Amino acid sequence: MYLFRLAMASLANRRFTALLTAFAIALSVCLLLAVERVRTEAKASFASTISGTDLIVGARSGSVNLLLYSVFRIGNATNNIRWDSFERFANDPKVKWAIPMSLGDSHRGYRVMGTTGAYFEHYLYGRQQHLALAAGRAFATDPFEVVLGAEVAEALHYKLGDKLVLAHGVAAISLVKHDDKPFTVVGILQRTGTPVDRTLHISLGGMEAIHIDWHNGVPARGNGRISADQARNMDLTPQAITAFMLGLNSKISTFALQREINEFRGEPLLAILPGVALQELWSLMGTAEKALFVVSLFVVLTGLIGMLTAILTSLNERRREMAILRSVGARPWHIASLLVLEAFALALAGTLAGLALLYAGIAVAQGYVQANYGLYLPLAWPSEYEWTLLGGILAAALLMGSVPAWRAYRQSLADGLSIRL
Repeated sequence: MYLFRLAMASLANRRFTALLTAFAIALSVCLLLAVERVRTEAKASFASTISGTDLIVGARSGSVNLLLYSVFRIGNATNNIRWDSFERFANDPKVKWAIPMSLGDSHRGYRVMGTTGAYFEHYLYGRQQHLALAAGRAFATDPFEVVLGAEVAEALHYKLGDKLVLAHGVAAISLVKHDDKPFTVVGILQRTGTPVDRTLHISLGGMEAIHIDWHNGVPARGNGRISADQARNMDLTPQAITAFMLGLNSKISTFALQREINEFRGEPLLAILPGVALQELWSLMGTAEKALFVVSLFVVLTGLIGMLTAILTSLNERRREMAILRSVGARPWHIASLLVLEAFALALAGTLAGLALLYAGIAVAQGYVQANYGLYLPLAWPSEYEWTLLGGILAAALLMGSVPAWRAYRQSLADGLSIRL
């Protein structure tokens, strides 16, 4: 215990250098834990971009491709699905709810999705969170109503009642627009931190209405054009959709229905489990994830090397102090232990300060990060893995502290009571 008090007194005597060293370690520990927590929560958030959905069904292609265009609005489907195929499985006794999706159009670089009211009722994200409206309402009977994602409304400065025109295709700049059938903004969704924020939602009837006078991907000319008022009075039941999501009455029937869909003889379909496909997609980004973690480890190593440098630099200045300690009965191993304790104390102080910085940062930025990036960073105790990292940092500090301790041990043996400078 007296060695520990002596180590604290020695650090207090060099408080400015000790504080700077501990602060450098604190910053590196904070960065390491922040990266680890963001990495963990990003993976959890990524896996819960869509939740509560048992199966996603689309034209037969690859599971990652289907996930990308149906959930993340990236890429395009290889083919469409007939409406009667959707109805066939939506009415299956094993199915509790079904959400059809029709993609293919855009507005100023943002994707447009045609769907039904079931989307706002059953689509879940994050930790089983429902979509909520920040303003207005969901689209109703009028096919020319649109509900905007939060990012779309904010970036394009739209408000309720504004008119907008959709463009054919998904390019940021399109030469073909549905300018004869404008849509009215009737709702704006709350921010979710998911691709929902970057999507314009219209009804399937609205998607059908803007293409009702199109043939083979080309709009009709002259007398062949159909106005918005005429389209409102027509049958707007879609002939085909891009994909659909299913929620089942029982999880036990998931694999049976998946096999039934994949073996459907009516047309080539693919049913995927969202969680499995999300894990497959995440694994493709594993290299970047590991690289970020390695960089943060090197930052911690840099902080510990700074501590080692500070202690080594002070050794020559402290040789008289060590000689005095020897004169009052301290043995060489006492001197070595003193330096190891100093290194451990600096690392412990830096680690605790790093934890404090982490929690202060989370407390300040938690709401902003969740609102803008969809990441929920909990104010929770460190996980078992994080405790292991912290233990590794302290063990590394002890190992590095043994270097100046060994030098001090050798010097105290050589110097005795007379210091040779």
